[in-house]
Amino acid sequence: MNLAGKRILFLSANFFGYEKAIVKKLTELGAEVDFYNERPSNSIFSKGIIRVKSDLYRRVINRYYQRIFKEIASKKYDFFLLIKGETIPFLFLEKFRERNPTAKMIFYSYDSTVEYPKFIKLYSYFDLNFTFEPKDAINYDLHFRPLFFLKEYSFIEQSGARKYDIAFVGSAHTDRYLIGEIVRELIGKLNLKSYFYYYAPGKTAFALKKIFDKTLKHFDFKKLSFKKLTHLEIAEIYKNSFAVLDINKPFQFGLTMRTFEALASGKKLLTTNPDIKNYPFYSEENIHILNRDEITIENLFFQTPFQKIDLEILEKMSLDSWISCLFFEQQDDFWLVSDWKFV
Repeated sequence: MNLAGKRILFLSANFFGYEKAIVKKLTELGAEVDFYNERPSNSIFSKGIIRVKSDLYRRVINRYYQRIFKEIASKKYDFFLLIKGETIPFLFLEKFRERNPTAKMIFYSYDSTVEYPKFIKLYSYFDLNFTFEPKDAINYDLHFRPLFFLKEYSFIEQSGARKYDIAFVGSAHTDRYLIGEIVRELIGKLNLKSYFYYYAPGKTAFALKKIFDKTLKHFDFKKLSFKKLTHLEIAEIYKNSFAVLDINKPFQFGLTMRTFEALASGKKLLTTNPDIKNYPFYSEENIHILNRDEITIENLFFQTPFQKIDLEILEKMSLDSWISCLFFEQQDDFWLVSDWKFV
């Protein structure tokens, strides 16, 4: 891969430092990258109003994008990469295209159209549209590209005795707490050790989320953490764990980042996403699928070792391969098999 001399405008919502890793990798490949947060602000109020009633915030959003356009007006770009697309005005996309008619415009979504129907209106503005959601790829004729893992999660040897049999690190949303606590109880009955880290960006933000997400009303506030862990801290937790728990949003089929990080770390995975059976790295030895309606866990899963993933498949799961897919060669034939079976 070579992006030497190429100029890229990159807009993305901040998502746990992954956007910084993408900028770093693009820069290492020789590109000159101008990065902007897709949101005008990362404040709790800003995130909340954008999600719930973005029209009330439209003036602020428009001013923010007018400032961006003014700052980049004198530059000519080879690529425009947008991730998320929650707030970006259509007018900005039109003006960028007018100013940079030869630039390749790329859109990537790590959310589904079920949650963000605005995505459907975005597709026509881009030359290439990618999604992590297989149903959207099929329904809207998009390129399918799952998420990735960072190098921090490359195979992690367990240090000393096993500290946790299963670990969970993730944001508090939807039914994660309800399922997580069921898993915690079942793990305890098997005399196994667990570690749970439910994250929220702030007490006020969580209180607001509880208004709109009724599943959070059962949440034990004492089990909530407000410190965002770094990737090195999460990797250290995985290092001391045998397996990782993944609880996807119930209305999404696309695999979470945690899926790739856990498996790349050499850790077994317990997941509520049955769609994982369609992926080339799936194996019953490494992955146990949990039925949301009737969760069962057997001790045998924790007694057999992790089976190493084929190196070629593992490479396809990496950030390098993700960037190669978006900028150089699409991977639909590898990821989206013809007999995909939705559950």
